[in-house]
Amino acid sequence: MSTIRPLIPLLVTAGILIGGNGLQGTFIALRASQEGFSTSLIGFVGAGYSIGFAIGCIYVTRVLRAIGHIRTFSAMAAIASASAIAMVLVIDPVFWFLMRLVAGVCFASLFATVESWLNAAVTNANRARTLSVYRLVDLGSVTAAQYAIPGVGIGGFELFAIVAMALSLSLVPISLADRSSPTVPEAIRFDVKKLWNISPLATVGCIVVGLTNAAFRNLGPIYAHDIGLSVTAIASFMSAGIVGGVVLQYPLGIYSDRLDRRLVILFATLGSTFAALYLALFAGGDEWKNLVGIFVFGAFAMPLYSLCSAHANDHAGEGEHALVSAGLLFFWSCGAIIGPLFASVLLQFLGPQALFLYTAAVLVAFMAYTALRMSARPAVPAGERRRRFRTLLRTSFFFNKLAAPEKDRNGRH
Repeated sequence: MSTIRPLIPLLVTAGILIGGNGLQGTFIALRASQEGFSTSLIGFVGAGYSIGFAIGCIYVTRVLRAIGHIRTFSAMAAIASASAIAMVLVIDPVFWFLMRLVAGVCFASLFATVESWLNAAVTNANRARTLSVYRLVDLGSVTAAQYAIPGVGIGGFELFAIVAMALSLSLVPISLADRSSPTVPEAIRFDVKKLWNISPLATVGCIVVGLTNAAFRNLGPIYAHDIGLSVTAIASFMSAGIVGGVVLQYPLGIYSDRLDRRLVILFATLGSTFAALYLALFAGGDEWKNLVGIFVFGAFAMPLYSLCSAHANDHAGEGEHALVSAGLLFFWSCGAIIGPLFASVLLQFLGPQALFLYTAAVLVAFMAYTALRMSARPAVPAGERRRRFRTLLRTSFFFNKLAAPEKDRNGRH
């Protein structure tokens, strides 16, 4: 612990941000339903966050280079806090869409700022410990935050205030404990065509993850509400999907390092498809069947982003890993814009089971595309791969850099 003690303020700040963001995502969907928004409008509001997140991915390095880490963090935390409070003052879907768009820009910038700061502070001696603690912070804060919803209730202004307070309080640890200002990061360039040429499968895979997983994160609470689960059960349902995502990350990653990664991607997609079909066709309104189903879905679906990133990095050349990490996160954001919008229309007209029927259909199409790519290009032999599998959070492209070994961070391969 002594080696990571200087990083504790940053990790505490990250935990507050991740928890506040996870709480807001679930709560906004439920509160919008209570306010009488149609399911398609709820998907519209959810897409606003993803649009803002994509914008933030593109512009955050420019802001960091212009005004530095602490000013960027302070400005974005203040704006995000104000956007959360504003939503309780004006109950309107278009206004909520705009506020969620603003929140997306802010959270993309906040996570990038924290993870860039961590990148500047970690060393090879404490990198593994820091990453382990960071992942525990992510899992623990998001899971615990879900239970603020049944604890406080979705009516009134209290949860809006709690989110705003969390964003404001996230400033405290880094303001009091860290007087340094890290070196501003290098500009990240986006080259869509080049990323596609590096790995079409990884590019499509990250879009698919956005189409499916973002639909679950935005509309999962509405699905659970519409099949008759209580508010506490809805929190457990969302938490089970998140916790399930941890279970198979490393086993699938280990096998992907030894085998053709596309086989593991195909297997994980198949498992996700069966889980989605189980939820749509067999779980019904039973609480425990849904908890088991979403746990299994998370176990197979959540590692897909990391598997696709590892596959892209297998084909990336020297100096291209930063482009890959930034580009894949951007493509995930694009999928996350479309997914909630399309799935919400299906839910509105076909009922709650349509969420996972839609998910299964997208995943089946991705399995077919994966099989096609396996016939088009041979696998990179395990001994020639530049990087091993790493579990990645979709918080910012700096997390990918944080998880990279020192030689990759410095651009030497």
